[in-house]
Parts: sequence; structure tokens; C-alpha cells
Amino acid sequence: MSIYEEVEFEDLDYDPVTQIYTYPCPCGDKFSISLEALWDGEDIATCPSCTLRIEIIYDEEDLPPLRDDDDESGGEEEEEEGEKKKQDEKGEEKKEGIDHNIASVLQKSLTVK
Repeated sequence: MSIYEEVEFEDLDYDPVTQIYTYPCPCGDKFSISLEALWDGEDIATCPSCTLRIEIIYDEEDLPPLRDDDDESGGEEEEEEGEKKKQDEKGEEKKEGIDHNIASVLQKSLTVK
């Protein structure tokens, strides 16, 4: 397949949460490529809505470090059913959770009738 366009790395939009780079496609959707794919040497971003592809022009030294999502957080912070557990300075576990009463009131007040 042919390449629609060559795009400089600096022209891509980056989402640090998903670690995905995107670029607008003429069809209205977005080309996308993951940071991991770029680190693996891939340089072709695809559009999920059409057959167009772009080539990303980049140097590996320009890439941000790859986040290792497989690591456990070491117990410092875990999320469980709307609660966050943190350790205070003494190493004792503190819970920060959602006040379900407030959440219920907010949900009722935001409900459109």
C-alpha cells in the first residue's frame, strides 16, 4: 500500500495516558500509532476508518521513555472499587474514597428529566 503523507514526529498529538500519537486524517478520523510501536521501529500510522496510511519521520532519541504498565505500584497506591489506598509518612494505610452520599446527590441533580 502507498503512503498518503510523510509527517514529522513534532506534528503529532500525544496522549500521555494512552501513550498514543495521533494525526488528523482527511476522512475526519485520526491516524494513530503507539509509543511502543515507535520504540519498536515501526513508522507507519494507520487510520481506523479508511485505508490511508502515513509515515512518521522521527529519531528514537526524540521519543519519551516508554512507561512500563506491567509494574505493580509497590503498594504505595492502589485503586479498588472507587477507593484509593495510600500510605502515610508512618507507613500506615490511609483510604481516600468516594463519598457515596455526595455522589448519589450529584447523580440525581444531573439527571435530565
